[in-house]
Amino acid sequence: MDYLQAIFLGVLQGLTEFLPISSSAHLRIFPELFGWGDPGAAFTAVIQIGTELAVLVYFRKDIWRIASAWLRSLVRPEYRGHFDARMGWFIILGSLPIVVLGILLKDTIETEFRSLWLVGTMLIVMGLVLGAADRVSANDKVIRDLGLRDAVLMGLAQALALIPGVSRSGATLSMGRFLGYEREAATRYAFLLAIPAVIGAGLFELKDVPDGDNLYGWGPTIVATVVSFVVGYAAIAWLLRYVVAHSYLPFVIYRVALGSFVLILLGTGVLAA
Repeated sequence: MDYLQAIFLGVLQGLTEFLPISSSAHLRIFPELFGWGDPGAAFTAVIQIGTELAVLVYFRKDIWRIASAWLRSLVRPEYRGHFDARMGWFIILGSLPIVVLGILLKDTIETEFRSLWLVGTMLIVMGLVLGAADRVSANDKVIRDLGLRDAVLMGLAQALALIPGVSRSGATLSMGRFLGYEREAATRYAFLLAIPAVIGAGLFELKDVPDGDNLYGWGPTIVATVVSFVVGYAAIAWLLRYVVAHSYLPFVIYRVALGSFVLILLGTGVLAA
């Protein structure tokens, strides 16, 4: 049964990691609804490696170009003004907030932050924030307009995703839209910005897979990670096509509905926080 649960959670992770609806919230809520128990922060962090590997494969050309330009800029001054070299620095500096806070708040993330009261509330609040950002955005900046200030601000927004229910992509997209970036530009940068943080968190939590707070052992965790990679790759391709011509409103409605549903179940005693 552990393997069937792991496959389901891998599919859930792959579908929700890149949509602005919080994969960590779904991995916290649905196992509780089915009576499986909390799979744990370690399981959640490790299977997210699968979806980030999907990002590495999907954006391999962009990543290679950015990494090459950044490395050349370290030794060749003529590359230092190149956009791809600067993008390398933007991703590094934008990743620092979530890395630092993730280390400092590790114990809180694995305990208090996993309360379903907090998860449900964050689904609603950050859903409304996403809707507001999408509505008021100037929508006139493309990815090449990205500068250090905006990169760091989106990095700070991403750090909010340490709280399940916020959504890494949702928080980054919200900040990007508030700053005036087109949906596709904000989405592309959100994907790239997540790579160091998610892979780093997953590797950091590997030691807790055999025991720690992980409900599953190595076998189911590996299966879930592989499944999340396959499903996540398809989700990236779909979302990038979707955001070109559609708003985030369906995600906002879904977040508010799911968050409200969770809070009602908690309030009536159907679920325990």
